[in-house]
Amino acid sequence: MGVKKDDKQAVKWFKLAAKQGLEDAQYMLAAKYALGEGVPQSNVYAHMWFNISSVNGNKQATKYRDGITENMTPSAIEQAQSLAKKCMDSGYKDC
Repeated sequence: MGVKKDDKQAVKWFKLAAKQGLEDAQYMLAAKYALGEGVPQSNVYAHMWFNISSVNGNKQATKYRDGITENMTPSAIEQAQSLAKKCMDSGYKDC
């Protein structure tokens, strides 16, 4: 309250928290990509982060990942899944 909304700063902090494995931050980062707030809009990165958040237990992330999938090509889905795997396999270093 009393602070100007800054989506770029929000993305910065969500990314830092997401890379620490925090599912809620991963979910919020996915939402920023889905909406193009503070980052260029990207269904691939939204899917990636929703998928990671979902794997970590966020049920809302599963719902939104599945919704985004409906608007993606098979190759874009494959790319998002590959990015999610790379990110998780690296312990969130390669995200």
